[in-house]
Amino acid sequence: MQNPATLLPDSLPPIMALVKSTMTTDVPATTLELIGLRVSQINGCGFCVGAHVDNAKRLGDTDQRLHAVAAWREAPYFTDTERAALALAEAVTRLSDKADPVPDAVWDEAADHFTEQELAALILSIGITNLFNRINVTTKQPAGQQNW
Repeated sequence: MQNPATLLPDSLPPIMALVKSTMTTDVPATTLELIGLRVSQINGCGFCVGAHVDNAKRLGDTDQRLHAVAAWREAPYFTDTERAALALAEAVTRLSDKADPVPDAVWDEAADHFTEQELAALILSIGITNLFNRINVTTKQPAGQQNW
């Protein structure tokens, strides 16, 4: 199937406006790409993994860090702020894995590093990435072929 956004072209501009709104805070673009990469890894979306890696590299992130995102807890390459964002991204993506999907400890750590407006940007970015992952995985969009 073609990407649904190409079949319903009026659907994409509001989603992209939402994406743009997440970039209006002081959350570094590299952090947004790291969480997009991690969410996409969890959801098995090769299309989005490739896109987030490409975007992160354009922003100057290193192969060493990008290769380590799946094991960010054990890797020494991430700041405490990035770790808080990655933990939040994992919790929000894996809502059905735990009785308390976003534990207070995860939320509190994120809130220690981000303002409320920045947290809003993170949560929206995580949600948008999950939306794109679900569209692309469901319709089997091939990695490396952005067709919308």
